[in-house]
Amino acid sequence: MLENPEQAALLRPAKRSKYKAKSITIDGIRFASRAEGARYCELKLEEKNGLICNLELQPIFYLVTINIKYVADFRYQETETAKIIVEDVKGVETPVFRLKRKLYESFPDYPELRIVKMSGRRVGIALSVYGSI
Repeated sequence: MLENPEQAALLRPAKRSKYKAKSITIDGIRFASRAEGARYCELKLEEKNGLICNLELQPIFYLVTINIKYVADFRYQETETAKIIVEDVKGVETPVFRLKRKLYESFPDYPELRIVKMSGRRVGIALSVYGSI
């Protein structure tokens, strides 16, 4: 028997993603899916090239009317227009996400929400262009 609960946690098999998404670590940051990691690579390149600025990961928005928290994947500012954009990378749009999206969009003060769907080919290109991972 293990005395330390942390040791027991290490022996448990890793929990598999419901939609078979494979997590990936880039720049020391763990992303829930390869698509999200690839989009991060694209956004970092856009930031480096001056197309966007103020890139944030996992911005939190509180949908206060019903006490729900929505955590998006990215928030950034377009350099040319100074417009703030919130992005979520989705492979599958679940019913819960669709509800949170509608609630988010009901707040006129929140930035524009963009949903990004990435094909397997685009994921591979983004990961290879950013650097060997």
